[in-house]
Formats: sequence, structure tokens, C-alpha cells
Amino acid sequence: MFSSRRNQTPVMVLCLVLALAATSLALPGCQKREKPAPEGTTTSTPPPAATTPAVVGIEMGKAIQDNKRVVQAQTTFAPPDTIYAVIMTEGNAPSAILSARWTYEDGQVVDESSQTIVMSGPATTEFHIMKPSGLPAGRYQVQISLNGAAARTADFTVQ
Repeated sequence: MFSSRRNQTPVMVLCLVLALAATSLALPGCQKREKPAPEGTTTSTPPPAATTPAVVGIEMGKAIQDNKRVVQAQTTFAPPDTIYAVIMTEGNAPSAILSARWTYEDGQVVDESSQTIVMSGPATTEFHIMKPSGLPAGRYQVQISLNGAAARTADFTVQ
């Protein structure tokens, strides 16, 4: 009697292993599968989630490319240079007002301008100043606002 139980243990283990193997093979067939879209219909990807409009950077330079990016970033300019501020924005808004306020040393306003833009992801907007007779030497700052709220500033020098 003792010896017959010893012979049954390997058979029981083998039966258990086979039962588990059969169960694991049957499980993938039980998973819910999505039905393909009927022929002639199209599926669309939902639009990207709305993101809050924001100014994410400023590049300063004296020349810009066709894509409104600065050719060479710099913060020191000569008096006759045209000085570009390229504003990088991100986010979504049907209409936003981007403003640039250029000031000289003691806060004296040199120029102010605004542009209404449509924001639909990353974009660049260009502002610039120049004076035919040349800008006076000194320290300047451009202050960028988005919808009336201060967003970024950049300092530069004319020498």
C-alpha cells in the first residue's frame, strides 16, 4: 500500500502540469477582441488636449531666417543694427495678444508693439527695433507679455 502511493505522486503531478498548461492555452481565446471598423468608415484620432498658452523663450539676434528663428543668438549689438526678439510660444488659444515693450537703461520706453496670434502648438513670433541714426549705447531690456500678463524678459546691450 505504501509503495502504490509513491507511484501515484508523479502521475498526479503530471496531471496537474497538463491541466495548468491546457488552461493557459485556453485563456487567450477568452479575451475580448475589438471588432474592426466596417469597410468604408474611417477612424479618427481625438484632438490633442488643450494646453495653456505660454511664452517659453526669447532669442535675440540681428538677423532672422524664413522660419522666424534667429540666425545667430547674441545680446550685444551695434547702434545701427536691427535688433530682433524672437518669441517662442506653446499652447492652444483661438486668439492671444503677444506684446513687446523695449526699454532703455532707466526704464525709458523705446518702443511698444503687439500682435494678435492664433496659438496651436509651438510657434515663433518676431518683434524688432531699429533706429536709422542708430540706437544710443547702453543697456536695454525687452519685456514680453501674453494677454497682458508679464511672461519673459531679455536684457541686451548696444555699444
